[in-house]
Amino acid sequence: MADSPIALLRAHAKHAPWNARGLAAHVTALVDAAGVRPTNASARAAPSARSIRFYVANGLMERPEGTGTAATYNYRHFLQLLAIKIRQREGITLDVIKGEMKEVTGDALERRVASSLAAALGATVETRKHAVDADAPASWRRLSVADGVELHVRDDSPASREEALVAMREAVRAALGREDIR
Repeated sequence: MADSPIALLRAHAKHAPWNARGLAAHVTALVDAAGVRPTNASARAAPSARSIRFYVANGLMERPEGTGTAATYNYRHFLQLLAIKIRQREGITLDVIKGEMKEVTGDALERRVASSLAAALGATVETRKHAVDADAPASWRRLSVADGVELHVRDDSPASREEALVAMREAVRAALGREDIR
C-alpha cells in the first residue's frame, strides 16, 4: 500500500495533543529518521521542550492551548516545528523562518514538510504499521519504575526508543524524590 507523504505525515496527527516534551520527542524521531542536521552550528538537530518554548516566545510557532505545564500542542505545531528544523538544515536563519511561518497556510506548510520528509515518512516504523494495518491492536511496553509505579508506552510511539524509556523512567523516579524505592 503506497500512501502519499501527506497521508503518512497525517498519521502522526493522531498522537496530538502533545505537551512540549512529547512534541519534541515525536519530532525528534522524524528528524532522526530523515537525517536532518542543521548547517548552522548553533542550532541543534533535535528539538527540545526548551527550544519549543523559545520558538513560541519568538513568534516562530503559534502559542499552544493553555499555559505552563498544561500547555498542549496540536498537529499545526508539529508541522511548524518540523518546518523550522528543515529550514535550519537548509541554512536559513530564524529571522527568515519567522517571516516564512507568518505567511504560510496550513496546507502549504503540510505539503512543504511532507515533500521534504517523504523518504523518512515512508521509512518510519510508526507510519508503516499504521498505513498497512490501521485496525491491528496496539502493543505496549511495560516499564517498571518503582514499587507500584509503571509506565506504559505503545511500541509504535517514538517514545518507545530505549533511550527515551530510560529517560522517562529516571524522570519519574526523580519526581518521586525517593531513591530508596529504586
